[in-house]
Amino acid sequence: MNNRTLQDLVKGCYGRKIAYTNVERITEDNVISVVNNTIGIFNRNREICEYLWRYKNGDQPIRYRNKTIRDDVCNNVVENHAWEIVQFKNGQTNGEPIQYISRKKDESISDLIDKLNDYVAAADKQVRDISSGEWTSAVGTGFKAIQRKNGDVPFRITVPTPLNTYIIYSQYTEEPMLAVQRLKDENNEQFFLCFDDRFEYRIKNGQLLDLGQNEVAYKRLHLFGGIPIVEYPNNQDRISDIELVIDMLDAINNYQSNRVDAVEQFVQSFIKFINCEIDETEFKKMKQIGAIMVNSTKDKQADVDIMTQELNQSETQVAKQDILDNIASILGIPNKEGGSKTGDSQGAVELRNGWDFAKQRAGIKDPYTVEAEKRLAKIILATIQLAKGKEDLPLNMFDVDVKISHSPTDNLYVKANSLMLLLQAGVDPKTAIKTSGLWSDSEKVYTQSRETLDIKQGYKQGKQAEDVANIDNRVKNGNT
Repeated sequence: MNNRTLQDLVKGCYGRKIAYTNVERITEDNVISVVNNTIGIFNRNREICEYLWRYKNGDQPIRYRNKTIRDDVCNNVVENHAWEIVQFKNGQTNGEPIQYISRKKDESISDLIDKLNDYVAAADKQVRDISSGEWTSAVGTGFKAIQRKNGDVPFRITVPTPLNTYIIYSQYTEEPMLAVQRLKDENNEQFFLCFDDRFEYRIKNGQLLDLGQNEVAYKRLHLFGGIPIVEYPNNQDRISDIELVIDMLDAINNYQSNRVDAVEQFVQSFIKFINCEIDETEFKKMKQIGAIMVNSTKDKQADVDIMTQELNQSETQVAKQDILDNIASILGIPNKEGGSKTGDSQGAVELRNGWDFAKQRAGIKDPYTVEAEKRLAKIILATIQLAKGKEDLPLNMFDVDVKISHSPTDNLYVKANSLMLLLQAGVDPKTAIKTSGLWSDSEKVYTQSRETLDIKQGYKQGKQAEDVANIDNRVKNGNT
């Protein structure tokens, strides 16, 4: 129940703390102490993550406010811009499928990358991307995990929540050392499931569980080729998009609730009686007929009036809009109410309304996602090769890159014209295709189009040579 503000909870310490260890390698001898030394950080982060997730879903402090004046009129209105912020930010990164692309010129590599993309599409990866991205935006960090399964697609992608999962990093290299999940078994008893880059451990009641192996009883080779749980941080400090502007979001809720209160108080205004007495029964009868009768005396003039004081809604809306504009500016959210001018190109509209700025902000976040996606791709490749044989997908991480597409059809006409002009100017086709930004996998497009491009380039060069020869002939014959 979010009946207090985030500041009351975090006390000025914004962002999620990172769990570090100074051990050089996780072993069965130190894994318990490593988890014990970092569980406090996890518990603290978990409390804040739960608050932010509930806040995003509408459980916000305004719902629990109390009034001392006119407490009979108390409308607690949530204007849930937190949900809007999370959906917009998540859509920027995961609105289009995140693609694995080829780093090599080899067409056979591009075909294998296509097969890898077929595998992850069959595993419904984009759904998991969206789910994980929502956690990342709302609470500052998210996770994806790979599990083995039988079938044509030998793996599934899951989305562990930050409420039961965290990663422990090396204090020296900042590389992930151990993934930890706090789970419950079939007897509803709590245990910790841990993965380093080679082994799986289970800890219960402060002791390692016997996993039933003869050689090493308390750890088991998992053969994922790395830690099968990958963290997707929102930024360096793991500050959520909501957290950055949460004070202003609370203020908007307060504004809106008070405005609704003001309207209701205007409609349900008190009735003021001057120099007259009306009992409750008589007053109810008067309300039914819609008229009030009072008697005045020579010394005392009787009067009945409605006590009203209407809130200035225009000034309140200006103040509220100022807060909304500041939120949009801080988070790099475009102005949806920006006007347009006749004849404006799409690029001009994007620059004026802030869409280009929003894409630049998204570009700052992309490297964190790309780094995490490369780690996930490594686990996926190892899982497929273990199940199907390396000959089924003979790739390694030097062949694979990651591409995040932000509205690939934006400025499509301008991009296509740019490509044509670059090619006409004699720019290398591969460079021209990459520069135009039309395709997420420029290497694949170039490889598939190379034959056509070579024919056109050869025809152009031949035509240029023919023109030069004609000019030389005219010069020799004395014609200019």
